[in-house]
Amino acid sequence: MDIRGSICALATPFAADGALDLDAFGRLIDYQLAHGTQALVVAGSTGEAHMLEPDEFDRLLGFALERAAGRVPVIAGTGEAGTAGTVAQTRRAAALGADAALVVTPYYVRPTQEGLRRHFLEVAERGGLPIILYNVPTRTACDLQPATVAALREHPRIIGIKEAVPDASRVRAIAALVREDFSYLSGDDGSAGEAMLAGAAGTISVVANLVPAAFRALCDAALAGDQPQVARHYERLGPLLEAIAVAPNPIPVKAGLALLGLGTGALRLPLVALQDPSAHARLREAMGRLATLAQVA
Repeated sequence: MDIRGSICALATPFAADGALDLDAFGRLIDYQLAHGTQALVVAGSTGEAHMLEPDEFDRLLGFALERAAGRVPVIAGTGEAGTAGTVAQTRRAAALGADAALVVTPYYVRPTQEGLRRHFLEVAERGGLPIILYNVPTRTACDLQPATVAALREHPRIIGIKEAVPDASRVRAIAALVREDFSYLSGDDGSAGEAMLAGAAGTISVVANLVPAAFRALCDAALAGDQPQVARHYERLGPLLEAIAVAPNPIPVKAGLALLGLGTGALRLPLVALQDPSAHARLREAMGRLATLAQVA
């Protein structure tokens, strides 16, 4: 399976009454595919996975698979705090037809490295899907260390890692683990260029929800090894990256999608909408500079 390049961690649009807005979700998928996104993640962190009911997860993933119609890989976020729940959710995604599972490190429970190793091996053995490890310590309070990743990559169903630790030493350590059957995907938009120049195969992106064409161009330049062009793309994307960093993900992204007419911007508690009028203004200005507001009819 070739999962690489510009990969969007899709937001989940909700209607004003809080229900899934599959019409907006379909238009978001169409927007991504029309502007070069190369794979889609459904029900990840950006997709408010932990606010979804089981039947909503099924409807959302099934809808995305039908809409994408095999044009790009569709990856399901299936990580839970416990191993049994993660296996069950991964099997659920497999039954629906997902191409792979993105499995975040167990949050809140703070497992040891041995616990993480055994957790991921259990999911790989019993989940029924190729597994992409997902390490994001700022959200989970545990950090999957490179040495543990090196051991896990030996399992044939563990095909890669989404690494969201942006420091240069971690980028180098994970890049050193890349081989033909194990990919490194960046999980941090701000350091994605550096990661791809170092050997990452692509990026699972938040900002791509709003600017898929611009983010695809960044990925293409980085994967071609064009460092000056990567710098130019970051100069253009910088104001938008700053604008979506003013509140926890996906709060600002939802506000941006509402500006595009892709949903109401509604979130589910405990997340609440972006409150600061100046933050809204910065977001609109940054998107306007990138001509994004004219891209969605």
